[in-house]
Amino acid sequence: MIDERDVYEAKKAVQSVMKDVPVKVAVIIGVILIGFLFFKPWVQIGPGERGVVLNFGAVQKNVFGEGLHFRIPVVQNIVSMDVKVQKSVTNAAAASSDLQEVSSDVALNYHIIPDKANLVYQTIGIHFKERIIDPAVQEVVKAVTARYTAEELITKRPAVSEAMRSTLDERLMVHNIAVDAFSIVGFSFSKAFTEAIESKQTAEQLALKAKRDLDRIKIEAEQTIVAARAEAESLRLQRANISTDLIELRKIEANLRAIEKWDGILPQVTGSGTIPFIGVGDIQKK
Repeated sequence: MIDERDVYEAKKAVQSVMKDVPVKVAVIIGVILIGFLFFKPWVQIGPGERGVVLNFGAVQKNVFGEGLHFRIPVVQNIVSMDVKVQKSVTNAAAASSDLQEVSSDVALNYHIIPDKANLVYQTIGIHFKERIIDPAVQEVVKAVTARYTAEELITKRPAVSEAMRSTLDERLMVHNIAVDAFSIVGFSFSKAFTEAIESKQTAEQLALKAKRDLDRIKIEAEQTIVAARAEAESLRLQRANISTDLIELRKIEANLRAIEKWDGILPQVTGSGTIPFIGVGDIQKK
């Protein structure tokens, strides 16, 4: 026979266990959540970034891309590296091949090669601009500027810019940094050289103006010569066509015009001699 007292105690024990279970489960869940938040076993990589994985500080081969990733707490640490295109503006002082002082303002666009972000972090760190970019720009600008004269730096600016860009691309690619664009913002020279350039330009403009004036004078002289030749040819043709009859005709025309203008009064002439009447004899002969 089962003792009623035993049944009662067993029932009471079961009820006690059932009452304590929800509390224990809640405690366990709470501890897990606190540990999850404290150790944070995940990492979020933003747009244009890569995550460098470190196991106890050692750089790993795998690189996290954009998005949410899980990590091993305590063991793994994730360092974010910006792989977007960045801009660097540098002022570099150099000397041209003709020993003119040149100050150059250059702009460089570059980015870290995304799948090599771990190597960049391992070999250079996060301060790669100060350690690699700026010194490389300074050295390349000096080296390329020394190949050209000060005047060529102005007249051959596209070639100078391309030479700097290609040289920088080679130097930075060794460090897993790619060059996207390079441009020369401006050159500045010494005051004496600037004044010499301005004087040269002024002289060239004056020489060009003088040449244009000389060309104009030559053209005008040629036009005058052509006109004189045409007039001379016209006179020659007229003389060739003049005959005795034409001369007599011109005399008659001149006498007729004189008669038309005569007022019928003979001129009063004192002294001896005859009264002149131009062409009357010629008219009577006719």
